[in-house]
Amino acid sequence: MPVSVVVGGQYGSEGKGKVTHWLAREQRAQYAMRVGGPNSGHTVVENGRRVVLRHLPTPVLIDGVIGVVPAGAYLNVDVLLREVEETALTKDRLMINPSAVVIDDSMRADERKAGLVEGIASTGQGVGGAVAQRTMRRSSVTFAGGTKSLRGFVRPDLDRILAGALAQGERLIVEGTQGFGLSILHGGHYPYATSRDTTAAGALSEVGLSPRDVDCVALTLRTFPIRVAGNSGPMPLETTWEAIARDCGAGVDLTEFTTVTGRARRVAEFHEEVVVRAIRANRPDLVFLNHVDYFDFSVHEQPYLTDRAAQEVYEMECRLRLEIDHIGVGPGRVIRRPVGGWLRRDITFEAVATIG
Repeated sequence: MPVSVVVGGQYGSEGKGKVTHWLAREQRAQYAMRVGGPNSGHTVVENGRRVVLRHLPTPVLIDGVIGVVPAGAYLNVDVLLREVEETALTKDRLMINPSAVVIDDSMRADERKAGLVEGIASTGQGVGGAVAQRTMRRSSVTFAGGTKSLRGFVRPDLDRILAGALAQGERLIVEGTQGFGLSILHGGHYPYATSRDTTAAGALSEVGLSPRDVDCVALTLRTFPIRVAGNSGPMPLETTWEAIARDCGAGVDLTEFTTVTGRARRVAEFHEEVVVRAIRANRPDLVFLNHVDYFDFSVHEQPYLTDRAAQEVYEMECRLRLEIDHIGVGPGRVIRRPVGGWLRRDITFEAVATIG
């Protein structure tokens, strides 16, 4: 069952790109698949270079990993081809399912007419419009298989190729997008939702793999959840970036901006309600917690997890009633849970960390 699925447990921007990239290295993945559309960007640091991808799965930055764009994807062709150029992917390193939908101006126009940008702070990239037109069986919908500029990457036999890879025991990793709280089915905040289901089961449906092939579900969380700017829906315990920076001793502006629209994100203190529901829906094998430096910014200056940060992580485990397997500190550091738990004082970053 060599399939791993990475999903978000809050409202997006939990660090799924970073985690997928790290996990692909750890598990020596041969194929990486990215679901969704260009309405969310995933960031990863590779060899000191910050890379943001809106279509390609982040593990394509690892030599030898083959990227897969599945049937359930919604494509901005210009964005995809620009990413192919920026990552220097050759045609043997990217395979596109011919049934992936190409977003056009009519789909973006449908979203504007529906008032989604103003009404629910949608990014307006046309994904919702594309999903709607596909569901309505519009004859005008264009697919990747009929798009000339994608012809060299389209593989009509993609399902057979992936089935063969699984039969050979090769590892496939699926990079989910957005977060559980944005799921149109299960997030609980309709209409403040994305146009798709964001659970591991939803991702598997979009890539066309069987649940029986999965042996690892990774749930990614962040210490202070975010939502996009504007009227994007409820978020308990909302706070400010200034308050977080002051409390953690950052001494710098921590304000985050969305990678697609460039708008400042809303931010809140950790609240377990949506995470507990995400855990029930996804039954994760691994849990990652990113932005632990937002508890105590001095961890950047230390070779170990500070007392304050360790205590906060431990208390979060108690609230969620499960172990947090890995934490993220900064853009490129992933730290394994030490034997004995996060409150141990004799474990340094160097002893337990893998830098991606």
